[in-house]
Amino acid sequence: MKNLRSTFMRNLPWLLLLLLVDAFAAMLLWLSDAQAFGTLLGIILLFSILLFAAALLFASVQERKKEKAFLSFLSQPDEIRAQQLLDAVSAQERQILDQLISLLYDQQSRLVQMSDELHDYEEYVEGWAHEAKTPLSLLTMLLDNRQDELPPELSERLNYVRSQLQEDVTQMLYYARLKSSTKDYRFQHFCLHDLVEDVLEDYLPLLEEKKFGIQKSLLDEQVFTDSRGLRFILGQIISNSIKYAGADPELCIWVQCLQTETVLHIRDNGTGVKACDLPYIFQKGFTGDSTDSQKKATGMGLYLAKKMADDLNLKIGAHSKWGEGFEMILTFPVV
Repeated sequence: MKNLRSTFMRNLPWLLLLLLVDAFAAMLLWLSDAQAFGTLLGIILLFSILLFAAALLFASVQERKKEKAFLSFLSQPDEIRAQQLLDAVSAQERQILDQLISLLYDQQSRLVQMSDELHDYEEYVEGWAHEAKTPLSLLTMLLDNRQDELPPELSERLNYVRSQLQEDVTQMLYYARLKSSTKDYRFQHFCLHDLVEDVLEDYLPLLEEKKFGIQKSLLDEQVFTDSRGLRFILGQIISNSIKYAGADPELCIWVQCLQTETVLHIRDNGTGVKACDLPYIFQKGFTGDSTDSQKKATGMGLYLAKKMADDLNLKIGAHSKWGEGFEMILTFPVV
């Protein structure tokens, strides 16, 4: 009914034109034979209205057919549906639609090509990151087995370089993982204390290089999450604290257990973040002011941590005062 009404409104000028022609014919009939005028006027009007109604119904059916063919083509723009759409329109419309369909196919072809190239690039990056783990593992083994043969200062420097490279490779792998259409998360109950200890051990060379003091207040709190994803988030938070460490750096880690959630706090006494920058720290590529530490930053760590937290259904937030440290808050729902 709505389609018929819209068709009527679009064709209303033709109805008015038909009535005007009827009026002119009636006037001529009246002038030629006034006696026959009264008899034939009703027939003329009835015939005109019926003719217009038939034409209106035909136009409505045709438009409905065109609309159905158009929607079918949009849902699956293949060659069969494209031909059905072209058959449903007039010759003038067919010429324009043919150009639009050709343009659409060109765009689709380009999108498919770009998607394939992006997929190949992601596979290359992910493969490179996995390959880079081999020399890093060899370097770790050499440093562990030959540590007595190396000067302490050189051993510390090499451990620092190894840890930094390991963090960059891990970040690259998790970036590819977050962008993947398939996720392989495995949710279980884990001891938060053990996970934090494992991450601190991974970053121990970097923490020792900066001479961090670490204070922990963790017991056997259990959280329901994916361990690899959570390790990555914790690693990015600790790495962020290392990058922006000040003099006599400290790292404080504690847990707040509430009825419906478990809240992990990680606070450092580094440079902190300005209030104007705080709302943007989770944005991709954001590094804040151009200080020496921030020139070395990529702005990807906290962005990836936020993306991973969203995937794991965790809340992540931050508090900071410029020059007084930075605190990250990670909230786990109680399951």
